Amino acid sequence: MLQTVNIARDVDGVHTDVLLQAFADRIMVLVTQLGKVGSLIEATIPSTMPLLPPPPPDPEHPNEHPLPDPPASIQLTPLLGSAPTERIQTLHSLYASQIATLVWTLEQASVLDADRRPVIVGIALAKSSEPEHSSELSAHDRAVFRGVMEMVREVVLRE
Repeated sequence: MLQTVNIARDVDGVHTDVLLQAFADRIMVLVTQLGKVGSLIEATIPSTMPLLPPPPPDPEHPNEHPLPDPPASIQLTPLLGSAPTERIQTLHSLYASQIATLVWTLEQASVLDADRRPVIVGIALAKSSEPEHSSELSAHDRAVFRGVMEMVREVVLRE
């Protein structure tokens, strides 16, 4: 069954769209701040690998949903496009791993015997003001990551 869910909002001052398209054999999640698909990365995991539940909410931040840890056995395969720098490539891998883990975890919680379909993640993020040589994430990068993950959570739960 083909189903599409999308939302748009400003995340730390940047217009961000998240679209989820569920196919019988895959799930596609597009995250764009540029109005285009960007790099495509496929995330897969063996169906026998257990997924850990998200940690309990932090009492100091009760409105934040904790994110499940991506499993070590996750496989990321670049399908289309490439990041312009090593820093951006690492950031894209982080997004793809976390988005796929969030999809699998939420799908597992909502559907009995949910299969772990591969998740195709499209990422097109606005350029960060952080220097390209820096390996540290800026407060903006962290806020965008957190905001995008909340949007992904919302579209998966609407599916």
